[in-house]
Amino acid sequence: MPTSQLDNPFWWSLRTRHQALALGNDDWARYPAEFAPFLGVARDDVDVGNALAPGDQVFLLGVKPPIPDDWRLQAFRPLAQMSCSTPIDPVDGPAVLPLTEAHRDDVLALTALVYPHYFRTRTMDLGRYFGIYQDGRLAAMIGERLGTDAHQEVSAICTHPDYLGRGYARRLTAMLSNDILQQGRLPFLHVSYENLRAKQMYEQLGYRVRVDIPFWSLKRPQVHG
Repeated sequence: MPTSQLDNPFWWSLRTRHQALALGNDDWARYPAEFAPFLGVARDDVDVGNALAPGDQVFLLGVKPPIPDDWRLQAFRPLAQMSCSTPIDPVDGPAVLPLTEAHRDDVLALTALVYPHYFRTRTMDLGRYFGIYQDGRLAAMIGERLGTDAHQEVSAICTHPDYLGRGYARRLTAMLSNDILQQGRLPFLHVSYENLRAKQMYEQLGYRVRVDIPFWSLKRPQVHG
């Protein structure tokens, strides 16, 4: 597997699995705003002067282009990019349901509560999403976001605060990771080092840190006057 593509995951996802969605050219590509606030560049010398409209904000992962003088770049602590190359022991628990358009409002409500930064109205159209319902409520969910022919990111792994501690995230992560491995693809994910509880869970399941990947936000100021 060409794991070097994971060094620049926004770009390669938009050049392969999500190519039909990509806005841009041969040097840069971004998702439509309703899917994800992500910009990818082919190299670190790409001109992105036309990539953002005034007032736009995007996130960069792995590769950073030259930044126009009046644009604002904020560097975050690198994320742990983790991957899992061996099957995970299944985790018992409630039924796991594929999430469809009928569940979109529930998905958006849960992500707005516990995963608000990068989830958009059509993010769940980027791949498959699965959830666990309890008491008529979406208690936990997981989904597929970035991806190439050889790799698949698992994302939006979140649990409603009322249902923490029941192993739902562990069950969902094991289930989807194993499914991706059975396809002959490598599951990977990104997690903040500040989210120690989640990182420890992924390590217990068999995920290992592949690289600390640089992470930035980029904003083009609004034009005034």
